[in-house]
Amino acid sequence: MIGKLSGIVDALGSGEAILDVSGVGYLVQCGARTLRTLSIGKPAQLHIETVLRQDLLRLYGFASEEERAWFVRLQEIQGVGPKAALAVLDTLSPMELINAAALEDKAAIARAQGVGPRIAARIAGELKDKPPPTGRSLGGLMPAAAPSTTPSAPNALSMNAEAVSALVNLGLNPADAQRAVASAGRTLGEEASLDNLIRVALKDMGT
Repeated sequence: MIGKLSGIVDALGSGEAILDVSGVGYLVQCGARTLRTLSIGKPAQLHIETVLRQDLLRLYGFASEEERAWFVRLQEIQGVGPKAALAVLDTLSPMELINAAALEDKAAIARAQGVGPRIAARIAGELKDKPPPTGRSLGGLMPAAAPSTTPSAPNALSMNAEAVSALVNLGLNPADAQRAVASAGRTLGEEASLDNLIRVALKDMGT
């Protein structure tokens, strides 16, 4: 089982890349978000999920372990295969997916190519009360994420979790706390900070 590949990007295509690892070229399926972090001739590290279906074996690569973990989590939902899971992660970052699920924003999830309203509703419903996947604990530094107008995913997720924890400590149930923080995050955008998230979440709930 391959968990991670480190090498030189040999080729980039539509939805795929070839990573040269010590002279062996691995064909890896990638979403657009990951492909944007790769450049031909440059070193890269991809977190790998192997998918075996009947007689077909494919490697799916991600710029972060967090995205790989969400790729697996999405496929635990009935009707969501690798293609749909990649499409969702191309449309929404893990933080945006958490918020969409907490707010039951089916329309945001349905923006993913090939994901219809029924599947989007199922994704939102099944993810809304679940904690984020923990993923694998891997050493070393992860490659830089694609440019974004929102806080980096690891920082945003950590801040979100701290805000939810603070609201739970104030007496809110976890589901309500997650929804309140998700709504506050959308309102604040780039101005989101731990203090602001908690303040706006409490204000929105009339606390």
